[in-house]
This record gives sequence, C-alpha cells and structure tokens, in this order.
Amino acid sequence: MRIGIDILGGDYAPLATVKGSIQAYDRLKDKATIVLFGDEAQIRSICNDEQFDPAHFEIVHTNVNIGMDEYPAKAFAKKPDASIPLGFNYLKSGRIDGFASAGNTGAMLVGAMQVVKSVPGVLRPCITAGIPKASGHPTLLLDVGLNPDCKPDVLYQYGILGSLYAELVYGIAKPRVALFNIGTEDEKGNLLTKATFQAMKGTSDFNFVGNIEGTDIFNDDIDVLVCDGFVGNALLKTLEAFYTQILKRKINDEYFDKFNYENYGGTPILGINAPAIIGHGISGPNAIMNMILHTADVVEAKLTDKIKQAFE
Repeated sequence: MRIGIDILGGDYAPLATVKGSIQAYDRLKDKATIVLFGDEAQIRSICNDEQFDPAHFEIVHTNVNIGMDEYPAKAFAKKPDASIPLGFNYLKSGRIDGFASAGNTGAMLVGAMQVVKSVPGVLRPCITAGIPKASGHPTLLLDVGLNPDCKPDVLYQYGILGSLYAELVYGIAKPRVALFNIGTEDEKGNLLTKATFQAMKGTSDFNFVGNIEGTDIFNDDIDVLVCDGFVGNALLKTLEAFYTQILKRKINDEYFDKFNYENYGGTPILGINAPAIIGHGISGPNAIMNMILHTADVVEAKLTDKIKQAFE
C-alpha cells in the first residue's frame, strides 16, 4: 500500500504535516509506504530536527503550493506542478493508492472531479463528517458541503455511499440509515425530504430506518444521517462552534473530547474512482497522523472498489 500526503497543504505546513507523517510512519511501517509531496529540503530538515531518517519516506519534490486563498480551479490549471495536482496525477496513474491533504479543499475537489473523476453511475460525489455518539462509532453525516442543492435521487445515493462507508471502514453490520428532517413522521418535511423519504422507504439497497429530527442526532440508534450539503454544512459548523464553547469554558468531559476534529483527521470524498481524503486546514501533527491512518483504512477496506460494484 502506498499513501500520498500533501506536505505543503494546511495552515501549519510543512512542520505539522511532516511531523504527522513521522507519527503515521511509526504506525504504518509494516504495511504501507508514505509518499510525501513537497519541498525535499524542508522535509529533510524537519526530519533531521526530529531525529528521524527521511529515507523511510518516498519524496516527490515540489516547492509549488496552492494557497488556501487561491481560486481552486484556476490555481489547479495554472500550477500543474503544485503538490495537490501532482498527488492526484500519481493517484490516477496508480503510483499511489490513496492521497490526503489538509490544504485547499476546493483544489482537492477539483482534482477529485477532473482528474480521478466520479464512479460511473454516481450522480454527485459527497463528503462526510462524524457526529460523536456516547458509545461506539460516530454517526456519519453526509453531505456536509459539497452539494448544497440536491434532488431526491442524489440523497438516495448518499444512503448507499454512507452505508458502504460505515460497513467497510467502521465495521458496522447493516448500518442504520436515517433521513434528516424536521420531524419523525412519514409525511414531515419539505418537497425534497418528502420525495426522498418515499424513495428510501422499503428499499433493499440499504437499511433505512426513517426520519430523524435535530433532537435525535446524538442517539445511538443510527449510523448514517443523510441530508443535502447546505443543511449538513450548517449542522457541522454548529457542532464545531459548540465544541469551541466547551473548550472556552474549560469543561473536561470524555464525551465532549470526541468532538475534537483531530481525532478523525479527515474524510474521504465518496463516489470517485480512487481514495482521496480531505483534512481540516488547521490540522496539527496529531490530526495529520490520523488523516494518513484513515486514508490507509479506506484503501485497505477497498471502499472505492465496493462503491464501483454497487453502482454497476
């Protein structure tokens, strides 16, 4: 297994990304090669400071980066030698099995859609986030921002994508898929959720358990929560704001610690032809490590292959 990591991406790159890669190497050295896309001199300097042999990595040298404030599509086209375009070209050609970055999210999405492209049959790829539960794995929320406007058939496919992700990566048998709505009754919702509910009701493509409303998002009786990207992004940022308030008040609680994004590292773009993982821009070394480890989990689970099979 070969995992590519964008060393130049993120608010604290390259220091955080190299340190995180070193931490990930200690966990993956027996089963994966980590390929670093970034400035070789910087990588070697940080490795030396950390008393770590850079020969443990493969390095694809580039000192070109797509900044966080750059327009993604234009920058991707004008900077083919930047770390993100290089990573996606390696991913498309099979020289790496998965690629991860905490850099420009828009550029990652451009690479996903224009280089590796969507799985045939998938209407719109999506991205996910985890809602912590008191016990067990987090509930997978999708979409969280890639597609703010959706039709019922798109949300239906999210049910398939989320179910496969929960089953293959998190090991959940028959994941329980719910539709995010303003009430639990069958007839509740707007035109989109009403039509989606009717499409999902009685399906054999995934284990649909019905509507849930906002008061139920932390319950243990669902594994996947489907919504459009507008609603999902608003909910995700509300949860992040909630966690920020917890930190400001210096509240120490094991459950609230699960809201720390560093524990999850990143999320895959579901529905494309190769594994690509997006990390948080403010990721520190621990988050980078977890992003790399999660990329390895996605590759090892053969998630992309299973999605292709489901949409044949």
